[in-house]
Amino acid sequence: MSDNPAIDAIKKDITENDVVLFMKGTPMFPQCGFSATVVQVLSQAGVKFKGVNVLADDGVRNSIKEFTNWPTIPQLYVKGEFVGGCDIVREMAQSGELEQLFKDKAVATAA
Repeated sequence: MSDNPAIDAIKKDITENDVVLFMKGTPMFPQCGFSATVVQVLSQAGVKFKGVNVLADDGVRNSIKEFTNWPTIPQLYVKGEFVGGCDIVREMAQSGELEQLFKDKAVATAA
């Protein structure tokens, strides 16, 4: 446990869930285009994921950027590993790398 409860919550989420998307809004109601794009990519791949709405908690919103040393949101984690933001996820999906990552990490997909 750290002295930052938001960091503890982030660690818990990425440990307990195979795929976690820290995003603005929710998977049903994304509140920015970049978050909506990543939700769409994951949905098209048929991947179940946990969406964490950073707009609901300023502590998480600020701490996730510090945790990954990555300045933007959304941020995608697969099996505890930081994958990237919207552009990286979109490029990986287009090249087939994202599908391969899910296979390599044994993440179930419906695609």
